[in-house]
Amino acid sequence: MTNANPTAHRYTADLANTIEQKWQQYWRDNGTFNAPNPTGDLAPQASDGETAQLPKEKLNVQDMFPYPSGAGLHVGHPLGYIATDVYARYNRMLGKNVLHTLGYDAFGLPAEQYAIQTGTHPRTTTEANIANMERQLGQLGLGHDKRRAVATTDPDFYKWTQWIFLQIYNAWFDEDLQKARPIEDLVKDLLSGARTTKDGRDFKDLTTEEKHKAIDEFRLVYLADSMVNWCPGLGTVLANEEVTADGKSERGNFPVYRKRLKQWMMRITDYSDRLLDDLELLDWPEKVKAMQRNWIGRSRGAEVTFDSPAGPIEVFTTRPDTLFGATYVVLAPEHELVNELTTDAYADGIDARWTNGKPTPREAISAYLDAIAAKSDLERQENKEKTGVFTGSYATNPVNGEQVPIFIADYVLTGYGTGAIMAVPAHDERDYEFATVFGLPIIPVLDADVSEEAFIGDAPHINSANQDGLDINGLGKQEGVDRAIAWLVDKQKGSEKIQYKLRDWLFARQRYWGEPFPIVYDENGQAHGIPEDQLPVELPEVEDYKPVSFDPDDKDSEPSPPLAKATDWVNVTMDLGHGEQQYRRDTNVMPQWAGSSWYQLRYIDPTNSDEFVNIENEEYWTGPRGENDPGGVDLYVGGVEHAVLHLLYARFWHKVLYDLGFVTSKEPYRRLFNQGYIQAYAFTDSRGIYVPAAEVEEKDGRFFFDGEEVNREYGKMGKSLKNAVAPDDVVRDYGADTLRVYEMSMGPLDTSRPWATKDVVGAHRFLQRLWRLVVDEETGNVTVTDSPLTGDDEKQLHRTIAGVRDDYEHLRDNTVAAKLIEYVNYLTKAYPIGAPRAAVTPLVQMVSPLAPHIAEELWAQLGHTGTITFEPFPTFDEQLLVDDTVELPIQINGKVKARIDVPTDASQDEITTIALADPKVVELTNGKTVVKTIVVPGRMVNLVVK
Repeated sequence: MTNANPTAHRYTADLANTIEQKWQQYWRDNGTFNAPNPTGDLAPQASDGETAQLPKEKLNVQDMFPYPSGAGLHVGHPLGYIATDVYARYNRMLGKNVLHTLGYDAFGLPAEQYAIQTGTHPRTTTEANIANMERQLGQLGLGHDKRRAVATTDPDFYKWTQWIFLQIYNAWFDEDLQKARPIEDLVKDLLSGARTTKDGRDFKDLTTEEKHKAIDEFRLVYLADSMVNWCPGLGTVLANEEVTADGKSERGNFPVYRKRLKQWMMRITDYSDRLLDDLELLDWPEKVKAMQRNWIGRSRGAEVTFDSPAGPIEVFTTRPDTLFGATYVVLAPEHELVNELTTDAYADGIDARWTNGKPTPREAISAYLDAIAAKSDLERQENKEKTGVFTGSYATNPVNGEQVPIFIADYVLTGYGTGAIMAVPAHDERDYEFATVFGLPIIPVLDADVSEEAFIGDAPHINSANQDGLDINGLGKQEGVDRAIAWLVDKQKGSEKIQYKLRDWLFARQRYWGEPFPIVYDENGQAHGIPEDQLPVELPEVEDYKPVSFDPDDKDSEPSPPLAKATDWVNVTMDLGHGEQQYRRDTNVMPQWAGSSWYQLRYIDPTNSDEFVNIENEEYWTGPRGENDPGGVDLYVGGVEHAVLHLLYARFWHKVLYDLGFVTSKEPYRRLFNQGYIQAYAFTDSRGIYVPAAEVEEKDGRFFFDGEEVNREYGKMGKSLKNAVAPDDVVRDYGADTLRVYEMSMGPLDTSRPWATKDVVGAHRFLQRLWRLVVDEETGNVTVTDSPLTGDDEKQLHRTIAGVRDDYEHLRDNTVAAKLIEYVNYLTKAYPIGAPRAAVTPLVQMVSPLAPHIAEELWAQLGHTGTITFEPFPTFDEQLLVDDTVELPIQINGKVKARIDVPTDASQDEITTIALADPKVVELTNGKTVVKTIVVPGRMVNLVVK
């Protein structure tokens, strides 16, 4: 009889949880992942009080800023976090100083919505969500430097967001130098006469108020009457991404109207060329670069003047060579000249299709504006049905003097180009559709058939000459464009111009939960920046978090933000250099993009109370490493959905800070990697209602919930599809290391992959086999031996090390897992009782980045003290990667009959000798004649036998 339990020390979920909690506590207690700075509070101190020397190499690896959702995490969320943790841990073992942390992009609409519904302060909700996310992420063993974690909602953080806003506000873009400069430099230039105001007046002759306005016209942050998405039902302006394709608010489904409102704007357009050209310096996916190039949309063309009764209409076109085919002009409905161009009566004989069913142009225009007011920009551009109305006025085509009708139509947007287009229906699909609907002339100017559709290719020009020196007939596209531009410039009817699709950044929201603007207004409505020593401007307490809402159909209503209700906060007395005066605070807040446009810099110096980042620390962590290196975070991992807006905004802010001398890096993110998503099956019942995926049973390839057959579909994991799997459950049932190994082994990091809980057990079994190589499941004793490695052991080990090192370096964690599984299986088979220490020790080191808790425990079991975190990663011997022998198949009369091992450097004669001596070959050729021997070195031997 024995009392021994054969599985008393088996690696189970309970043991995994115990080990993981133990080592997570050790890491916290010892600040294992705390990365030192060159200077400041986070600089390491040597025993003599001097700053200790830092490692020669550093690595700054970062995840995209997460929003702390109230729904908590599902297993799809940590995918990128685990990948960056694996990469960071690997690089620590290479001896690098690694900065890796995670903060929270915590201002957001969901917390404000909850506050409106319940009266709970958004900060309360946000802090609870952060605490829950911290708890969930804490279970995964992520090696974050928690001293560096920040949240955008912390006043100590948004103080510097406000400070950066003021630096941008107090800067202007010098087009000659192509960089931002302090506004003080501009004032000096204006006073000296070295530079003139935008309207050409002498600055010295202006009144104080006029000087303020003149300077404001240069600022990188300015107030403008801009077209915005106004939602009366919600009482706020919405970003384009918050408006559905049918012109309704994503939240509440209220009508959204295009409306001119005075809003803060940032001149990101001044940086169009640099944002575009500097993409070449970045190690980013080409797909993301292409998306940014398209968003910026740089194109060469001409700005052409069409004379009209209301003055010149400026039209930008990339195809001035097609001007002879322009048969009408279309203005955006919001164009500033629409009212002046709208006549009180139609001329006789006007096509009824042009009038919108109204007796006068003014009535037709008014009705049309009402009809399209709720359409989003996206809907207007994608709408296949072309609508519009004639203004009653005509413009003059500059190349042939033809009078062409002026329409307004919703497919032209005021935010793009000049808000006016010349319509060439023969060679533009949208113009062709419009001309067909309204019966307008379609004149081809390229030699192609346009009887049924527009021709948008290239062909020799036709119908393209005038009596004033312009003749492009017979020319190709580029020659035609060049000659047309030269003629327009010569005749002063146009100019060559580079145009961009990029628009200035709308930088204000009528909400509560956001960063207040560090701006006050005087009695004349002039904006003034708050003195820096008065930052942060903290959010006041308000009784009601809801903006004043209106009748959803009241498009003429005006925003009244929640902060406007805090009258004691809004009205303030302060001295801005002219004695104490009464001022009024700005009651808008910054958009959520603000904090995420610079947070990577605060990670570097989070405790610095004197500056947003010390430039010596910034240079160490993100400074350029060579002449053509832009600097920035060494590895930035996140979803491709942030490819344009977040990354574009962050690049813009960073470039302004670089121009003003606050950072040494030109770009915020040197290398970008987009991870895929974890997806999962979802199930709907006969009503189309989603049912809990975890409760669905499969029987003979069909799926049932509560006895009813349900339909299976495949999609992104999430709460709405009821297919989310909480990491808490997987950690409880298998352990965090199992979750880490499974997620990393599911497939390439940059592709989406399906989650299958039943497959998690495979990762767990791998870790159990790893555990058994060191620990006896019955006794708990260490089983490794001091036996030397065999030749095969050495080959397997060094090939595994070489492959794993390369895979870790290139974020191929799925193949890391595959190689480690293969090596564990080899050792398990070769040493069923006790494997050599020399084979197991480097294995534990290789596993450490992927499964750090079990690696730490096995490292301790092997007799080591302290953490495995900084142990050098194993190296390999190149010679052991090359085979001494190669296996060759032997064909007899074209069929493989045997296999032989021959030296890799064997000659053909030596290979033949070995082949003919093989026992099986001898047996098969006994009594026969080998009439021919064909040797293909490294591949095969073929014997022709008779």
